[in-house]
Amino acid sequence: MTESCNIIHVANLADLSEQAKASPRLRKNLNFHVSDTALCHRLLNALEPGTYIQPHCHLDPEKAETMIILAGSIGLLIFAADGSVTQQVILAAGGENLGITIPAGVFHSMVALESGSVFFESKAGPYVALSAAEKAGWAPAEGDPGCSEFLAEMCARF
Repeated sequence: MTESCNIIHVANLADLSEQAKASPRLRKNLNFHVSDTALCHRLLNALEPGTYIQPHCHLDPEKAETMIILAGSIGLLIFAADGSVTQQVILAAGGENLGITIPAGVFHSMVALESGSVFFESKAGPYVALSAAEKAGWAPAEGDPGCSEFLAEMCARF
């Protein structure tokens, strides 16, 4: 049995962005891996302005992640363990910075700088929910009071 190939085209990006706009979290992903247990995770991730991603890291040494921007632009923040920002970069489709590889154990988050922002992400599987140690204790959890203020602080860096 032959599986069909997944062609990534502009219509995929626009459709995924529309789904992100309609989502309460203002983001949506499209997985290319067959299951959460796959050893390699490959996906498109659409973010809309206003989505909040709690800073986090992946402690498993195999869980470095690579992101390549395909549409729009995102601001990516790298944090020290104490919450101070150590690096910030704008990834923009057609821009100078197109992608990043984030090593395991590095706290990071991102903000959508424009509507229709989509990136390709790849990291080792299988999927394992973030542990308490992987979530930044110095940042509010998604849905907690203070998210809007923390998001505004992250956005103000760009």
